[in-house]
Amino acid sequence: MDRRRGELLGVDAPVVAAPMAGGPTTGTLVAAVGAAGAFAFLAAGYKTPAAMAAEIAAARVGGLPFGVNVFVPTPVPVGESEFRRYAGRIAAEGAPYGLDLADAARIEDDDHWAAKLDLLVRDPVPVVSFTFGLPPASVVRDLRRAGSRVLVTVTDAAEAAAAADLGVDGLVAQSGHGGGHFGTFTPATPPPLRPLPDLVGLVAGRTGLPVLGAGGVGGSAEVQAALAAGATAVLVGTLLLRAAESGTSRTHRDALADPGRDRTVVTRAFTGRPARALRNAFIDRYDAAAPLGYPALHHLTRPLRTAASRAGDAERLHLWAGTGWRAARAAPAAEIIADLTRGL
Repeated sequence: MDRRRGELLGVDAPVVAAPMAGGPTTGTLVAAVGAAGAFAFLAAGYKTPAAMAAEIAAARVGGLPFGVNVFVPTPVPVGESEFRRYAGRIAAEGAPYGLDLADAARIEDDDHWAAKLDLLVRDPVPVVSFTFGLPPASVVRDLRRAGSRVLVTVTDAAEAAAAADLGVDGLVAQSGHGGGHFGTFTPATPPPLRPLPDLVGLVAGRTGLPVLGAGGVGGSAEVQAALAAGATAVLVGTLLLRAAESGTSRTHRDALADPGRDRTVVTRAFTGRPARALRNAFIDRYDAAAPLGYPALHHLTRPLRTAASRAGDAERLHLWAGTGWRAARAAPAAEIIADLTRGL
């Protein structure tokens, strides 16, 4: 077992199942990845503390290492007038589903931050990772005292240095080629796109901490390149979206396999925060008009996205996907992990 990987994650395989909030990450997926010898994160984002506690309890039954990812409440506020303008602009999209988006409430919440941290301190898990910003130093201290290793997602060397100053145990270096939300601390001005090995090298060189690489992985070649650049392990998310054990919706799965989808793009049209997704009609129509505004825009479009997913309407759904989406396939998670680690 690689010493640093063993100390940080407690596994030998250099692949980690990324936390995918909103449904794709399930307890079944976490268990399957763990049984395959790799590490997996539960996604606490958008869940109640009670739901998070239930998932943690279920993950413990298997006796394998796992982690929990938590969103740091770093809101990007949007004014009422700008919010109303955007809500009115997209209102027609909700009409087929009986949704009055124009009159939706502007919600600015913290995703149950305090309650989730209290749970993780009282009932510690092996690893806690944070995304969207820096947790307070007191939070890092309390979690480490409770016995958890603490990671922070970073997207450039400056963010990495700031996280290292908190005394964290490691970093997740997320390339902009990854699917879903960027973990950047500065959503209005995200860092430039870099190949994952370059980002891993920058972050590792700046801090000396163990680094998990993430973003744009399409197969074992990308895993090997990130490891060669100094990564302790490599996160994969998009490649697990079609796994048999994932909770990815049928509409999203079908879109990932659709040969007519020709690219991923970065958009804030769905949530008010930059995220990478398969291009679709909603992005084409509204990305240019979408303000920064997270989590308000997330809450605004969530009912539409839920209805669209159930109806098989991929043109109104957030089809999160990284640049390696073509390699995502329908298979058991263990088979996907085996393919990624073969020859390593």
